[in-house]
Amino acid sequence: MRDNFIVLVLISMKQEINNDLIPNEVLLNKIFLIREQKVMLDRDLAKLYNVETKILNKAVKRNLSRFPDDFMFQLTKEEYENLRFQIGTSSANWGGARYLPYAFTEQGIAMLSSVLGSEIAVQVNIRIIRLFTQLRKKLVDYNEILLKLDKINETSLLNKEKLEKHDQSILTIFKLLKQLMSKEPVPRNRIGYKRKDE
Repeated sequence: MRDNFIVLVLISMKQEINNDLIPNEVLLNKIFLIREQKVMLDRDLAKLYNVETKILNKAVKRNLSRFPDDFMFQLTKEEYENLRFQIGTSSANWGGARYLPYAFTEQGIAMLSSVLGSEIAVQVNIRIIRLFTQLRKKLVDYNEILLKLDKINETSLLNKEKLEKHDQSILTIFKLLKQLMSKEPVPRNRIGYKRKDE
């Protein structure tokens, strides 16, 4: 369900296109959910930074200590195939890559600007970090909505239980009233003084 929401958030954010350096739509199309993390691939970042992928990766490898596993990881063959299948691209569209691509988290992308050191990298990173922040805010809003819906659901279940108890009580009352009404009235002796003619 969360994955579906992320897709909805991305679609809604595409409508908020900003005509700065790169449109939000282009950037949002480059964000993927892999290993339950929002990431961007090395080849997409290289295009955005206007450098070759191999140059980006060489810069990263020279500064590998700046990229722990929670900043960057290499896709497995299965993840790579799944991603290609989801996007619907052939290997020709992926440039016939000879290695599995690297995925950069938000923190890894922030670190890339210091490694590359170009003004374009800095400006692109600012835009990407802003998008990640917007996405995170929308996810927080979504989680708040889910919590409220859960609370409403719990309340309605409690009310339903109360109503069922009330229904049972009302049915019991009707049943007793019906029994009372169906009985033949029993003649009673009058209370008080009796006249002789009675």
